[in-house]
Amino acid sequence: MTTLYTPDHEWIDTQNPEAAVVGITLHAQDALGDVVFVDLPAVGATFAKGEVAGVVESVKAAADLYMPVDGEIVEVNEALRSDPSLANSDPMGSGWFFKVRVSNPSQFGELMDPPGYDALLKTL
Repeated sequence: MTTLYTPDHEWIDTQNPEAAVVGITLHAQDALGDVVFVDLPAVGATFAKGEVAGVVESVKAAADLYMPVDGEIVEVNEALRSDPSLANSDPMGSGWFFKVRVSNPSQFGELMDPPGYDALLKTL
């Protein structure tokens, strides 16, 4: 898996730019606490990098889910809608949020690799 990260604690698996997988990081789910609701984007919706593409609500707070790159939503995780706790139990796996057809793959270069994200976490 080729995973990159945003400063807002989203991850994106860039292996397939036609259906790149997006979710929240371990740090994000830990900060949020128990996730109780997710508002996922509509399939076919397009977003620019940095736009709010969804919302995650927990017992502690609600947080926006930001689009890591420009693209079109091609699939959402219906299992997550039915069982939001997947965002806590497996945020980097079955707790993914949506898949996006990336319209500008050059934006991957603006995201952090795992060592870069680890360095960011050490500053928090």
